[in-house]
Amino acid sequence: MTPAQKLFKLHQKYDDANTCDLKTTATQAVFGDGSPIADIVFIGEAPGKKEDLEGKPFIGAAGKFLDEMLGSIGMTRGRASTDGARHDFAKSDVYITNVVKYRPPNNRDPLPEEKEACRAWLEAELTLINPKLIVFLGRHAMSNFFPEEKISSAHGKLINKKIPGIATTYFLPLYHPAAALYNGGLRQELLKDFKQIPLTLKKISKTN
Repeated sequence: MTPAQKLFKLHQKYDDANTCDLKTTATQAVFGDGSPIADIVFIGEAPGKKEDLEGKPFIGAAGKFLDEMLGSIGMTRGRASTDGARHDFAKSDVYITNVVKYRPPNNRDPLPEEKEACRAWLEAELTLINPKLIVFLGRHAMSNFFPEEKISSAHGKLINKKIPGIATTYFLPLYHPAAALYNGGLRQELLKDFKQIPLTLKKISKTN
């Protein structure tokens, strides 16, 4: 079984067993997307309306901005096949997923119990992929692992810490692309922080 097939089977397993209340109102689960052998995993908050309809993470305006930023550092997200049977690793440098796999009604913030319902699913994803670096997109993704941190002070700063259930020990919080789209100040901060990713990854690779 290929890494992509293993990841797809994992998603199917957790979707079938998940008891999150959001499952009853969402169109479908939104699985993570990208390379199952990526060195970098981006974690967002939850699917939006477009993601809910199409079943892919970060494909709306925020997703387009994310794609542009990836392009600015010479990376691409690529696309996994719908059944996990094939994957063009040469065209996928990263993996993108969300803390919550189902869209909250009216795009409201996910509740703590909804995050908790998807926690094992997210940890299983991260264990299978085993990235060198996990990048948090926004405060909700960051607070799911570091509730004491504030995104305004933590953004762009590498965190090296062991978290139970996750092998990866390097984390980089960033502002969420959606928040930066309509705020010029946040946009510049995010673009600046994003430029650090390749250098950060090189430092981690030398350390390990």
